[in-house]
Amino acid sequence: MSETRGEPGSGTEAGARFFCTAGRGLEPFLMREVRARLAATEVEYISGKVFFTTCSDLNMLKKLKSAERLFLLIKKQFPLISSVSKGKLFNEMQRLINEDPGSWLNAISIWKNLLELDAKKEKLSQRDDNQLKRKVGENEIIIAKKLKIERMQKIEENRDCQLEKPIEEETLEQRDVTTKSENFQEEFQNDIEKAIDTHNQKDLTFRVSCRCSGTIRKAFTAQEVGKVIGIAIMKHFGWKADLRNPKLEIFIHLNDVYSVVGIPVFRVPLASRAYIKTAGLRSTIAWAMASLADIKAGAFVLDPMCGLGTILLEAAKEWPDVYYVGADVSDSQLLGTWDNLKAAGLEDKIELLKVSVIELPLPSESVDIIISDIPFGKKFKLGKDIKSILQEMERVLHVGGTIVLLLSEDHHRRLTDCKESSIPFNSKDSHTDEPGIKKCLNPEEKTGASKTVSTSFEARNHEFLDRMSPFGSLLPVECYKVSLGKTDAFICKYKKSHSSGL
Repeated sequence: MSETRGEPGSGTEAGARFFCTAGRGLEPFLMREVRARLAATEVEYISGKVFFTTCSDLNMLKKLKSAERLFLLIKKQFPLISSVSKGKLFNEMQRLINEDPGSWLNAISIWKNLLELDAKKEKLSQRDDNQLKRKVGENEIIIAKKLKIERMQKIEENRDCQLEKPIEEETLEQRDVTTKSENFQEEFQNDIEKAIDTHNQKDLTFRVSCRCSGTIRKAFTAQEVGKVIGIAIMKHFGWKADLRNPKLEIFIHLNDVYSVVGIPVFRVPLASRAYIKTAGLRSTIAWAMASLADIKAGAFVLDPMCGLGTILLEAAKEWPDVYYVGADVSDSQLLGTWDNLKAAGLEDKIELLKVSVIELPLPSESVDIIISDIPFGKKFKLGKDIKSILQEMERVLHVGGTIVLLLSEDHHRRLTDCKESSIPFNSKDSHTDEPGIKKCLNPEEKTGASKTVSTSFEARNHEFLDRMSPFGSLLPVECYKVSLGKTDAFICKYKKSHSSGL
């Protein structure tokens, strides 16, 4: 089964087809986000990618927080047959362009429309700013005139001459404002026409970025695939290759499960946050944890092991009307957090404390939400201390409150007491735990048919949650296995069911 663009000429009004790359395990968070933030439809996933349709503009698309990168979809289809000869494989790659050029032209048209709409909105925004400045300037002129008239009224001699002068000045100023308005409209129209000319397909320059994995990677390098695709594009469309500063980038991912072609919408990845000066925990993981906590306005949110403050930064940017507190025992970590807060303009939103996580200077049951990345690895050997840490968190959390933790596999095993028999419910095939969300090109299904998951999130994972041993008054609610690069971890959500009595 393959998926391509609609008919050429269709615009974003009817909805454009996009896909985002996501860290392994974050697909459920991204699917929920595109539905909530972009009103997306036809939400599907492949491991590491989420596909969706939306009418949103670039400004809204830019707000996605759980995605790594965003692409406009050109084509999605089944994998190339790697068992054939190298020459036949090259022909198969060229068919990605030659077989359905309409999908390419349609994607380019939508891409151009998105850029032109964004440029137009930016111009309109600048015009509104200029008009506001002009109104302020006009008000200042009026006030100055009134003061001048009052002074002139005190002078009896040459009164008529003095009154005539302001009238002439006002007429000249009105003419000047009219002339500037006309000039602006002409400049605005010229800019739009230049943008259209700039993106003329005959003058389009491009480069190809390719990623190969699986058996395809053994047969070809990414450079070889990029060269074959690039030559096919030049021959078919007449575009010019430019590896240094192209107007258009084409992204291709080939593996044993699917072949995907798209256009990167933004040059800078969505996961690269401009407001984070020093990176700690990956921003997409931090945002996913905060989104799971159901933060409401007026809540008291605590990160008792805040590190460089990435979780609090992501939360405060998304949910600003909240009281945030970050705590850590390390001076260097708190200094790094403070630098990040200043860079993000959040100094007045987040309070920092130098305290131990097992001796929090807070009253019992005073915190609404706790979100924290529990340190692990060779540098942090917490061992059994994880339980004492959780006991203190349990003490300060009020009944009905929420805890969201990032746990290592060892910490997770200690807390669940299920050891290796416990398998996280969202691992591998269970990313689509929500009703109505589709999984496309299922790696486990050789037929490649799309699969719709109709069971609810809670019902699907009831058996797993029943196996998890409650710790004190904290009951497990949700758990996700996610990739941190070289290692895996678990995002776990707990609710406090009753008073701990501590």
